[in-house]
Amino acid sequence: MMKTEVIEDKTSDNFHGTIVADPYRWLENSSSSRTVEWEKDQSGRTEQHLASILGRKKIKEKLTAHWNFPKYAVPQKKGDYYYYSKNGGLQNQPILHRGKELTNPSTEIVINPNELNAEGTSALTNTTFNKDGSLMAYAISENGSDWQEIKIRNMETLTDYPETLKRCKFSTLAWTEDGDGFYYSRFPEQGTVSEEDESNFNRLYFHKLNTPQIEDVLIYERTDDKEIAFEPVLTDDYNYLIVTLWKGTENKSQLYFRSNKENGEFIPLINKDDGYYSFIGNEGSIFYIYTNQNAPNGKIIAVDIEQPEEENWIEVIPEQKEVLSFIRKIDDKLVVTSMLHARDQVKLYDLSGSFIKKLELPDMITIIDISTNKKQQELFISYSSYLSPNTIMRYDLEKGSLEVLFPSGAKLDSSKFETKQVFYPSKDGTKIPMFITHKRGVKLTGNHPVLLYGYGGFNISLTPSYSPSNAMFIEDGGIYAVANIRGGGEYGEAWHQAGTFGNKQRVFEDFIAAGEWLIDNEYTNSSKLAIMGGSNGGLLVSACMNQRPDLFGAVVCQVPVTDMLRYQRFTVGRFWTSEFGNAEESEEHFNNVYAYSPLHNVTPGIKYPATLVTTADTDDRVVPLHAKKYTATLQKAQAGKAPILLRIEKNAGHGLGKPTSKIIEEYTDIYTFIYDSLGIPID
Repeated sequence: MMKTEVIEDKTSDNFHGTIVADPYRWLENSSSSRTVEWEKDQSGRTEQHLASILGRKKIKEKLTAHWNFPKYAVPQKKGDYYYYSKNGGLQNQPILHRGKELTNPSTEIVINPNELNAEGTSALTNTTFNKDGSLMAYAISENGSDWQEIKIRNMETLTDYPETLKRCKFSTLAWTEDGDGFYYSRFPEQGTVSEEDESNFNRLYFHKLNTPQIEDVLIYERTDDKEIAFEPVLTDDYNYLIVTLWKGTENKSQLYFRSNKENGEFIPLINKDDGYYSFIGNEGSIFYIYTNQNAPNGKIIAVDIEQPEEENWIEVIPEQKEVLSFIRKIDDKLVVTSMLHARDQVKLYDLSGSFIKKLELPDMITIIDISTNKKQQELFISYSSYLSPNTIMRYDLEKGSLEVLFPSGAKLDSSKFETKQVFYPSKDGTKIPMFITHKRGVKLTGNHPVLLYGYGGFNISLTPSYSPSNAMFIEDGGIYAVANIRGGGEYGEAWHQAGTFGNKQRVFEDFIAAGEWLIDNEYTNSSKLAIMGGSNGGLLVSACMNQRPDLFGAVVCQVPVTDMLRYQRFTVGRFWTSEFGNAEESEEHFNNVYAYSPLHNVTPGIKYPATLVTTADTDDRVVPLHAKKYTATLQKAQAGKAPILLRIEKNAGHGLGKPTSKIIEEYTDIYTFIYDSLGIPID
């Protein structure tokens, strides 16, 4: 295949007196003919390499079989119907169903996103019902974009109202009690602000049913800070409208409220910049709120809006050794999901904070979601593990009984495998938990193929979850390991902060130590050790490969952030400055990120391991320039014979709503690459 000449230019930037070259700046222009030709060459090179691996077809067959089982989301009761999403197996998008009884197979389809376009790239990303369930607002995202368009459906006729609400992203909706409209937030129209401000200047609006969006009423804005965004919610009794103010990915928020009976000014309930606050529910003037203020693991407080001063707050559930994950209120009870050593559990409390009981659920699971049904006094709980996909349980609050509603339909025989948890020391001696999943009775010979996964950022916890591709991997003799490194939320906000800003190097050291521990304990060796991570996890694995190229046999770097000096300039990158810092605005921040920025720490003449970098052409969260510039830099520097490949998905985004067909194609390529790089037989 003819290679396109990779052209370097002399672009450079001055960061606080340090000149930094950016020879592949031209790849940021995705529409230029030079970039288009370069992408075409890269895609051809990657396809040629993968096509040469004889077992690729077999891997796709096995992966498709593992993916082909029914998948359910938690039901919710609205009006006379239970609503739930279901994917029968290989459908591109899950379908929204409803039925008057969950045990009755006679259900009807409410929305089938697969009928919206032939490629299956239209995803149903939000559904919000009014009080009596007669109306449903729903959001559709196209091609994996974070942008959403909101429509409204009459649930008696299953027809849509004429209006479409645009310029929505990360939007929540709050219906009024009578269903005449809802509150929501949106961003400015394109062309009314600069391109870099299209994800700024969020405003809160009220939309009246059956009217065009142009007539929506502006409810609240903050002209003093363009980065603030809004999340509306109405209290359980519909007496108050609460607005959460948040900024980027910073783990802080503020709460304002006003009476829903009159259009007065919003009153600050909690407007301090000292923690994250989230409304749970209310009993009259008493608001129940989750916060991590002076409680890194989280706590629940009661605030009387008649006496909202902090000295009047009541601690309902104080901070504990478990990390609070999410909370639901149902009548006089709190349903609390908490996490201990990255394992979820569910407990019930009364509104005074008195413990009632712990639900009898399996160990080593992730609680995916919980929905409440006050009328029937029931909870629906969805959980998964490394060996079992989503299982939906029903809990009867009156009887105290727990039963399986929708069982897991996985093709993996979980009895033949096991997951265990170990705690290994990082470079500074901190003990880091790691889950390891493999066949029962495996003998540690130091020669097993191991796939090590990590993330390490944004307070996101890697708790046990099922993956059809990893099920295939362990079935074929592989060992799957997940390191719960710092920067995540596994041990609360303190664990998160221990891996941000100037502490970021700890995250890489934690992950490198995981690989060293797996080798020292004879699970594997460096030639058999693959690492994988996506988004912030892509930053993780690329930085670790730069620092220890000798430690790994293969690297899968998915939709990565690699240019830590310029990331804040593109789409929602500005949201991440509370995690990494801003190299342009602070010399200290520059010194921090420049020391590990994957793009700027590739060393020419090094033998790098086999590397597959993935991105998507319409990713509007982590834009493709990160993957492209890093790949070009790595290919230029590579002194070894291992391939450095770039896979570019077309008509796809960061992962939101990606159709099953595209997921199977992507993971066929990823695992073909891993199997080939680690020498795993394909049969």
